[in-house]
This record gives sequence, structure tokens and C-alpha cells, in this order.
Amino acid sequence: MTWLEAFKECFGHRAQLLALRRYVQGLLSDSARKSMEAMLGRVTEPGSYQAFQHFITDAPWDTDCVWRRLRGLIPEREGLLLFDGTSFPKQGKQSVGVVRQYCGALGKIANCQVAVTAALWTEARAYLLGTALYLPEEWLTSSARTRARIPTSVSFQEKWRQALTLLRQVRASGFMITGVLADAEFGDIGLFRAMLHRLRLTYAVGISSHVTVFRGTPRLVWRTVVRRGRPRKHPELAADVRAVSVESVAAAARPRTWRRISWRNRREGRQWTVACLAIRVTPAHDWRHRRLAPEIWLLCERDLGDTPRTKYYFVALPTTATLTQIVRFAHQRWAIEQQYQELKTELGLDHFEGRTFPGWHHHVVLTAITYNFLQAERAHVHAGLTFPAVRAIVQEIFTAYLFAQRPQYLKRIDALRSVQLRI
Repeated sequence: MTWLEAFKECFGHRAQLLALRRYVQGLLSDSARKSMEAMLGRVTEPGSYQAFQHFITDAPWDTDCVWRRLRGLIPEREGLLLFDGTSFPKQGKQSVGVVRQYCGALGKIANCQVAVTAALWTEARAYLLGTALYLPEEWLTSSARTRARIPTSVSFQEKWRQALTLLRQVRASGFMITGVLADAEFGDIGLFRAMLHRLRLTYAVGISSHVTVFRGTPRLVWRTVVRRGRPRKHPELAADVRAVSVESVAAAARPRTWRRISWRNRREGRQWTVACLAIRVTPAHDWRHRRLAPEIWLLCERDLGDTPRTKYYFVALPTTATLTQIVRFAHQRWAIEQQYQELKTELGLDHFEGRTFPGWHHHVVLTAITYNFLQAERAHVHAGLTFPAVRAIVQEIFTAYLFAQRPQYLKRIDALRSVQLRI
């Protein structure tokens, strides 16, 4: 396959390239469980299990090289960058990065791994451009590093910092990022939003109900403070200015200010309708350091069911943006849900059973190679092509490649036609 040939420079010798083909073929197989043993049983020319396992867990190939090459192969170069913290539930505690923490897949505190992922959304397809395994501090002790083979160069990073690292890597690869979308795990962090402003990126991020804001841009008064040296002007909030939670803002809004907005998921055809409110606010977090954050939109969104739930977003769009534009921009995150459904259920992103840091990263980047190849094929062949259809095409390609490399197999098949079977 031409797609895999592009990764030659990242692997040391021919045996690794053959293992790469086997692994990708295994990920594309119809095996319900994408563990190494299950995948090997579906590969047309499997080889030994020991060699297959060694390629993932022990072979010293560089995942950073593979990610750089993979980003260079993506055919579409402009779009929104979607950040997400995806979790992988685990039964035990031996897999690298596993602790008891919030698991989005289960909706509760449980043993799991968590990874930060960055995906490019082009309004037609999503491409996985990077991942970072979140390592709690207990996994960075000397004994834990030795057990999980975590390099000494890896230090603790909060998830929002990992997301910004991925953003820099993606931009350095030549992508034109037109905006950023993320949930409250990232949106609650003032430093994360401040960096997006510094990079002049539009964004829509979820936030928690307790986040505080000023309505509009708060009025400041300047008072003269006399200390050592000459007097200085010191900014203070005007007497009538108070920071309030976004939940309070939504509760105080008059019913007639809420509007019903509908939008449709283009791929599934499903339509959503919610009650929305958008108000210009200034996040209050920076005022602790006597700085004002830029004024942005606060989007409040309420379900229309019997027990309505309100969600909150900060949206950095121009003041001229309409409510419909704000809502539709914020809700492009549905693409990440569609992507994870295929990555996990079809390609086995969360099926890896190894315990080491290198093994986890090897599995994930090979899953990304496979997924992005499928997306590129959809772009070339037909935008509405389903995953099973693409998988069938690719399996035919692998079979044709096998017969091209092993022409004697055709002779054996032809000879079997004359064999009379008695049952």
C-alpha cells in the first residue's frame, strides 16, 4: 500500500515494515476484539506472535517520527482543531497511567487511562493528528517509570498543557487552524483560553456552571496609591460591578430573551432543538491579577425535556455573530463523538492490553495511521462511504498485495478446485 510506504523512514528494517502491514491489516479486520492475539488470527500472512508482540512492546521505533509523517500525509490542511480527554476503562492497575479518576466512558470514577487527543475537523471529515497519554504524578516515581518504561524526559503535564503542546505540533506541521473546540475540562482553565487569545484563534469551549464572569466589559476606576517613590494609578472595579457565576446569569435572564435554535447533524440527519441565550461577558478569573480578559460570548443552552439541563460555553466569535452562528459553531464537536465511535468500536483504540508507555504509544499511532487512511479514502472515493465498505475495499487490496508477493498461493488455490471432498 502506498500509504504505508510513506512511513519507511520511521522504521529500522524490513521486518518492522512487514509488522506494520500486519498490524494495520489486523486493525482493519472484522475481529471484534483488537488485541494482538485476536488480530493475528485475521491476518492473511500472520508470522509469529512473538515477532508481532515485539514490534509493539519492545521494538525501538520512534512514534514522534510516525506522527510527523502522518500529519504530512493528511490531504486536507485547514479546519477546526477539536481537543478531547478520552478515557480507557481498565480492570486492573498495572497498565501505564491507570489510576482511579473520572472515566467519561463510564460516567463515574473508575480505574482508567486518560489521553488528550487532537483532531482536525474539516466540516466533512475528522482526522486524528495527535495524542498524549495523561500520567498522574504517582506514575512518575522511579519504580513506576522502571515498571512501565517511562522515559526520564517525560514530566508531569496537566491535560490543558498537553492540549497546547499538541496545538503547537499541529500548527508546525503546516495546518491552517481556524478555531478550537473543547469541553469544560479545558474550557474552565483561564490560562488555556488566554493562550488561544494570544494565538488569535476563535474558540468554543464548554465551562462549568460555577465559572464567574462580569456582564459586558466591567467599568474600572483608577485610584492613586501612594507608596515608596512617586504615586501610582491602581485600577479597581467600580462600586456597582460584581462578578457572578454563569449559572446566575442564566437564571436572571428573562424568559423572552431565550430563543429556540435547531441544527442538524449532516451525517446522521438527526435534528436537535434547544433554548439558547448568548450574552457578551468578561471572564472574571484574570481579575485576581488585576488584568481583564477579553470580552467574549457566554452561550447558555437549555434542553427542552421534562427535566431541562443547562450547559454553558465561552465562544470567542466577533460581536456581530448571530445566535444561530454561535450555536452551530459550538456544536461542531459532535464530529469527535462520531470519530471515537469508529476508533474504539471498529479499530480498537481502547483495546490495547499491554502495560508499557512505548507499547501504548505504538498502538495508538498505528490506530491513527489506519483511521486517517480510511478518512483519506472516503475523501477520494465517496464522501458518504461507510466504514465497513472502506474496510472491505482495503481487505481486498491487502489480499491482492499478498497474491502479488506470493504467486504460488494462486497455484495452490487453483489446484484445490479439482479436489473432490466427501462429507
